[in-house]
Amino acid sequence: MIRIGNASGFYGDRFSAVREMLTGGDLDVLTGDYLAELTMLILGRDRAKDASLGYARTFLRQLEENLADALARGVKIVSNAGGLNPEGLAEAVDRLGLGAEVAYVTGDDVRDRFPDALTANAYLGAWGIAECLGAGADVVVTGRVTDASLVVGPAAAHFGWRRDDFDALAGATVAGHVLECGTQATGGNYSFFTSIDATRPGFPIAEVEADGSSVITKHDGTGGAVTVDTVTAQLLYEIGPPAYLGPDVVSHFDTIRLDPHERGVRISGVKGSPPPDTLKVCLNELGGFRNSTTFVLTGLDVGAKADLVHRQLESAVGAEGLTWTLARTDHPDADTEETASALLHVTIKTSDPKRAKAFSRAGVELALASYPGFHVTAPPGDGTPYGVYRAAYVPRSSVPHRAVLPDGKVVEV
Repeated sequence: MIRIGNASGFYGDRFSAVREMLTGGDLDVLTGDYLAELTMLILGRDRAKDASLGYARTFLRQLEENLADALARGVKIVSNAGGLNPEGLAEAVDRLGLGAEVAYVTGDDVRDRFPDALTANAYLGAWGIAECLGAGADVVVTGRVTDASLVVGPAAAHFGWRRDDFDALAGATVAGHVLECGTQATGGNYSFFTSIDATRPGFPIAEVEADGSSVITKHDGTGGAVTVDTVTAQLLYEIGPPAYLGPDVVSHFDTIRLDPHERGVRISGVKGSPPPDTLKVCLNELGGFRNSTTFVLTGLDVGAKADLVHRQLESAVGAEGLTWTLARTDHPDADTEETASALLHVTIKTSDPKRAKAFSRAGVELALASYPGFHVTAPPGDGTPYGVYRAAYVPRSSVPHRAVLPDGKVVEV
């Protein structure tokens, strides 16, 4: 089997996790998932300011501290932290000067087909990762591959799977889906958290076998728990129909078998079928400008106070694009000002940056001209740009999937 650990479920996850996973026990591969739809937008704004950016800089700092140890232990590193600029991240890892064989996967950027998009990235699969590892890479960074591909690629390379080994690929995809959100598989965000030690859950590990079956576990002595219930909770996260579509295989979640195991949970029986002819594309577009503030309404006549602010602000900036939420956090006969207060949230979304800024000015100008006890939780600021995510689909055959090997050779996969 191949023992694959995870050290990140999102951009901003526990910084020390790479060190913890490397020193906590044996691993063959350490993966890190840094990308989400929002992350692509964040990286897109970084790239717009500086074309040399567009990758998860946290990952680079983690490697500065831990890559030498990973190389000494023979642990391969596979991550999608390359984001919008996997080449730039690979070059930055090379510049660490530790002698690592670095490769990267690219081809997912399809902005040329969506000219209004800030980012447009097709979800690639596992074969570019497998090609890089097969060429001897110590570190593989990718752009937008599916989260599960970070596990499927190393397993496919290790076992020499073919593209039509659908059951094995489906089993590894399920293991990758369990690992992709990090500690969410070991007790994080778990509904029955009071039944386990959820103080500091350890990160998960998949021991993947040649037929795609796996054992989900974690390093000895780490917090949290790996149980049938915690694994089930993660398996049901962000899925739709039981036929789970991916770029390499359709994994049939209604065939998954989960059994308790002495080291955690065993996953077996997963069936796979050929992937669809299209790839999903993550599109982020600029939607306009957003601004918000929260008015604190204390004491009596909360509803009337909210109505007054509503009328005043709409009179100043217009009703279009305003959304209001009155949170009745106040309690009758309260002992303190805080427990006697309700919160009136208002947000503006507009294509006009001047109107977003005028919203702030209008809110401040109400300070001495509105309800008794007027105050806000924080002074309103200038409007900020916001993004809009949507999905699109493109023919698989039209998207290049390239592995750039440690020696610079480019392989179409």
